[in-house]
Amino acid sequence: MAEKATSIDEYLDGIDPAFRPELERIRALVTEVVPSVEESISYRMPTLKYKNRALVYFTASKNHMTLFPSSWAIEEFQDRLADYKRTEHGIQFTLEKPLPTELIEDLVRYHARQIDADRH
Repeated sequence: MAEKATSIDEYLDGIDPAFRPELERIRALVTEVVPSVEESISYRMPTLKYKNRALVYFTASKNHMTLFPSSWAIEEFQDRLADYKRTEHGIQFTLEKPLPTELIEDLVRYHARQIDADRH
């Protein structure tokens, strides 16, 4: 069901229930840091948009979850992400090793500032 979701709630209804609280935590944190975010589904992933641009995406896979805050944010905080598997655009984490609240907030704030500066 998550594959065909048209809203974040629908997506979360379709994933492993064990992952839902962690993804809800991320959703709430991002919304707290940037209250004007708009929710959507983009590339079949929950997406929180800021100024009509993707601020973060997040997903659940079989054995992990991934946060996509932007390649710029990942590069900026690479030292704090050393213990997580990363791609250019995403950070993988698990229930046993979630992303710390402060780190998520810093990643989101950084990317929001890049959007404010109209970085592309």
